[in-house]
Amino acid sequence: MYINITDNKEASNKGSSGGLVNYLEKENRTEDLKQPELWFNGNRQDVEPYEVRRALDGNNAKLGRHEAKFFLINISPSQKELEHLRKSVGDPDMKNVLKVYTEKVMDEYAKNFRRPGIGSNKDLLWFGKVERNRYYSHKDAAVKDGSRKRGEKKSGNQLHIQVIVSRRDITNRIKLSPMNSSKGRNAEHSKKMGQFDRMAFKQCGERLFDSQFGFERNLRDTLAYANILKNGTLQQREQLDILQEASLKNYQSGSLVNQLALGVAEGIFSSVGNMLESTGKTVGEFLEVLMEPLYIPDIASDTIEEAEKRRRRKARQQQQGMQR
Repeated sequence: MYINITDNKEASNKGSSGGLVNYLEKENRTEDLKQPELWFNGNRQDVEPYEVRRALDGNNAKLGRHEAKFFLINISPSQKELEHLRKSVGDPDMKNVLKVYTEKVMDEYAKNFRRPGIGSNKDLLWFGKVERNRYYSHKDAAVKDGSRKRGEKKSGNQLHIQVIVSRRDITNRIKLSPMNSSKGRNAEHSKKMGQFDRMAFKQCGERLFDSQFGFERNLRDTLAYANILKNGTLQQREQLDILQEASLKNYQSGSLVNQLALGVAEGIFSSVGNMLESTGKTVGEFLEVLMEPLYIPDIASDTIEEAEKRRRRKARQQQQGMQR
């Protein structure tokens, strides 16, 4: 699950939201849709673009000329996640379940500020827009090597959601910035802006998807795994190596391994031993358990004698059938 927050996309966020709203209406203008894709939030599913612009532009009390007025949140499931959704709910319902998921993501966005009175998506002014296509940009490797052209549509299921959220809360009184990275360390700054942890917010989005849709996430598909590879210390990578080995030895280890990887990414373990102490096992014991055969009742009770009895019974039935 890719979740990203930006304060400067196709249109600057220092002025009117009109440019960004217009940009996100591109599929309604260029695609042959039976009905235009309207905007949604926690209260409505039929918000017109002019209403989005008017609401956002009217919710920036006491914000300076050069201050951000809104932020853009990109919520993009991976191809694996979208395929899981397709098999679970079917193509027609994928859009609707992603909208419900988005509401829960925005609940987590609100809670992450740790501000009194800001506890759910209802306390925010936000609007979501479903998009079905993605396009190659100059940053894509395929464009750089010449195999694709900039602006060309990407193949496969590209269903995703874009959210514009106001800098101010729904009451137009509280200033909220997800770009504040003090995480509570600067008390005065956090009091004004809230203490937002962007990595924790992204992790919440990943966990929400897995729990809401019953998705079994491989270690390599976790945000923690990517973060350790990119930013982890040698010690953290050694811990990740043990978890990778564990995930390969027993597919049922996924939940435990992913949970430990999150702790590794957060730097809470001083060593491999310390990491595995949290499971109550040594390194050897931990890997031994993962190598044990899985208990499957039907197979375990299937003794040689019982298998032989069934074979003889089947032979007798076939012989009787031939005699008839």
